[in-house]
Amino acid sequence: LVTRCAGDPHLLAEVLALLEEDARGSSMLDRELGRVAHEVLDGSVPVLRAIGPYRILQVLGQGGMGVVYLAEREDLGNRVAIKVLRDASLSPARRERFAREEQTLAQLNHPSIARLYDADTLPDGTPYFVMEYVEGMPLTAYCAAHRCSIAERLRLFRVVCEAVQHAHRQAVVHRDLKPSNILVTEGRRAGEAAVKLLDFGIAKRLESLDAPADQTQTMLRLMTPAYAAPEQLRGEPVGTYTDIYALGVILYELLTGEHPFDLAGLTPGQIEARILETEPEKPSSRVRRAAGKSAAPAGLASVGAAAWAELDVLCLTTMHKDPQRRYPTVEALLRDLDHYLKGEPLEARPDSWRYRTGKFLHRNRQPLAAAALVVALIIGLVGFYTLQLREARDTALAEAARTERIQRFMLQLFEGGGGPAGPADSLRAVTLLHRGVQEARLLDSEPEVQAELYHTLGTLFQELGDFAQADSLLQAALDKRRSLFGPDHPEIARNLVALGLLRADQGELQEAERLVREAVDRTRRSLLPQHPAVAEALTALGKVLQQRGEYQPAIELLEEAVRLRAAHGPTSIELSESLGQLANTHFYAGNYAVSDSLNRLLLVMDRRLYGPRHPSVADALINLGASRLQLGFYEEAEQLYRQALEIMLGHYGPDHHETASNMMMLGQALTYQDRYEEALQLLRPALAVRERVYGADHPRVANTLNEPGSVALKQGDFATAERYFRRMAEIYRKAYDDKHYLIGVALANLASVYMDGEQYGRAEPIFREAIARFTETLSADHIHTAIARIKLGRVLVRQGRHREAEGHLLAGHNTLAAQAKPSVNWLRKAREDLVMVYQALGESQKAAQFQGELAAAREGTPSP
Repeated sequence: LVTRCAGDPHLLAEVLALLEEDARGSSMLDRELGRVAHEVLDGSVPVLRAIGPYRILQVLGQGGMGVVYLAEREDLGNRVAIKVLRDASLSPARRERFAREEQTLAQLNHPSIARLYDADTLPDGTPYFVMEYVEGMPLTAYCAAHRCSIAERLRLFRVVCEAVQHAHRQAVVHRDLKPSNILVTEGRRAGEAAVKLLDFGIAKRLESLDAPADQTQTMLRLMTPAYAAPEQLRGEPVGTYTDIYALGVILYELLTGEHPFDLAGLTPGQIEARILETEPEKPSSRVRRAAGKSAAPAGLASVGAAAWAELDVLCLTTMHKDPQRRYPTVEALLRDLDHYLKGEPLEARPDSWRYRTGKFLHRNRQPLAAAALVVALIIGLVGFYTLQLREARDTALAEAARTERIQRFMLQLFEGGGGPAGPADSLRAVTLLHRGVQEARLLDSEPEVQAELYHTLGTLFQELGDFAQADSLLQAALDKRRSLFGPDHPEIARNLVALGLLRADQGELQEAERLVREAVDRTRRSLLPQHPAVAEALTALGKVLQQRGEYQPAIELLEEAVRLRAAHGPTSIELSESLGQLANTHFYAGNYAVSDSLNRLLLVMDRRLYGPRHPSVADALINLGASRLQLGFYEEAEQLYRQALEIMLGHYGPDHHETASNMMMLGQALTYQDRYEEALQLLRPALAVRERVYGADHPRVANTLNEPGSVALKQGDFATAERYFRRMAEIYRKAYDDKHYLIGVALANLASVYMDGEQYGRAEPIFREAIARFTETLSADHIHTAIARIKLGRVLVRQGRHREAEGHLLAGHNTLAAQAKPSVNWLRKAREDLVMVYQALGESQKAAQFQGELAAAREGTPSP
């Protein structure tokens, strides 16, 4: 070629490119115009100085689809990576792919997947997105540089698998897994390392993998051939099993330091032929051969022959040429990784007698010193392990099919009704869900799928307020799972959590605590502490205890959940959930300053997780507004609520229940500022929306009634306030079967109307009923009980029953005074009434004591 091209380097390069393309077996005519045009153009990288608020520092890299810049946001001081689509006008298909990568990153939220922060377009319409900047080494290079042991390599690989598993659960297939897309960053302390999965540029959702557009992409070979699965190279349909193959190739490199196939110097066409037509050498053989030449990777010298035999099976099963012979799911691969690390039998290992008993003896060599005992145990364990392995393998094979079946069922359910139904269309949603229940009951031949559907449908009915139907479905799911899995399976704990939270919504807080505490005990007993189910159960128990008024135990549990979830990364949806519940618990405990600090942290976290205008950010603004309101910053709270309302209106519109909830909170802030008419202009439409969404007798409608009722009470409109609070109590009684503390709240409010209207005879019995309800469902020293007793004491004082009033006033006073952040207003009123009581009873010393406390409080605390 050099001779024929007469020394012309450009002509030589062109001919070589044509020959290489010919060897790939695909025609130039199959390639899109944009890609060809890009190759004809000079390929120069556009010079950018800034993108939005970000200052460009340097070009990190470029590929066929985009340029990645390192940038810095000066006001925050954080560095990010910005990916810009190059030659955006040349190819609609590439623009679509770029948008798909952005959408994929937006839906993936995992500590080991690089996060999407923002997305927009340049002034000329070129799209870009901003993502987490990861400064690290490729996985294989990191392990080589740090001379990692087999266990260390497998633990890092396990983190990669968890990230891929998360993507698969979101129905996303990466399709281009390779070491350069998996970076390892150094931790703050020695020995710490964090793994980040990058580049979802050719990822695709499962439901669209077989679409015609994707078949075109297959011909374009948007992949790295050295890590592509055989089905990718052949242009066949791909799926989660394709990512599993790539994980196997990466694992092979981690175990041996080399690619499973010798691809040096080969053309792309020859690479494909080598991968398709040859079998890889066993990792153990490759390492032994390298060791003979003193070229084996550092950190692998201590691995014995038996361990290598297992690693061979683990690795070669993962990268089997036949997708049906690979691990069916990443979950199955993770289980075998854990089996290896714990010294247990592999599910992928042939379950021979020699293998099973050998594993048992190795793990139990100290307790089995006597030969007779060994023989006796082996006889029993052969049968046990045979059953164990068969069941594990069956579970692995069924997992992918079960997940696919559930996704297909839910998709068909909502598509069959002519489109999705949201909470604002509750009548239609209920119709669809009832149809789903009928269809789920026909799946007796698929009990695991049926149990999962019962669970999912039950939680949806719970959200819609149909507690009876939710109860029936969640209980059916629990019964079915117990018969399928036995008592100690993680799914049982998950079901107990769901049932416990339903009991809390039903007002059965003691039963809720029992169920969720059982779930916590099961997860602690059967799972590792860092397993996500442990933190999930702890968060649920913290929530239930908070509702019971047991704030300190709830705080301790939630702090543990936060620590467990923070160990997986400083920002995640799960961590945000636990932190949010912790903030709420501090709020209800009266620790408003602590709650306020946590809410500020959550606002920053949620903006990073979701972007600035997501409904979750609006929720964070609302929670921060609530803590600012209780701290006396009424105008600031109002502004936070208004920011949240702007997001809610943009996302949901004015007729959505979330928007109504926001309007209710803003109305409360205006009420605190005595702007009653402005408040009612928000509260009335909020009530109307909730009545339309949930129906007139839903508990969430009762929650909304509280606010306009409070406004009417403050305005002295006792008849209107009575109407609101009486209806509120009736709804709660009907919904909760007379067993919820919220019934006590409604009764106490109703009694307050009579108290302020000087109808003390009507107020007294209702206050007593409210106190009994609080004592039964919360506790005798709960803040609700304390305030109700102070109010009852005030009623008795005004009837001249001073000795009887004394006991209630003292009990309420002492409960509030013992709190770190007491309700100052009601503590002051209790002291004022106790002064009146003791003056009336002629006990001047006690009267003087409370007069002194009032004076000290006035000097040390500004008036609210």
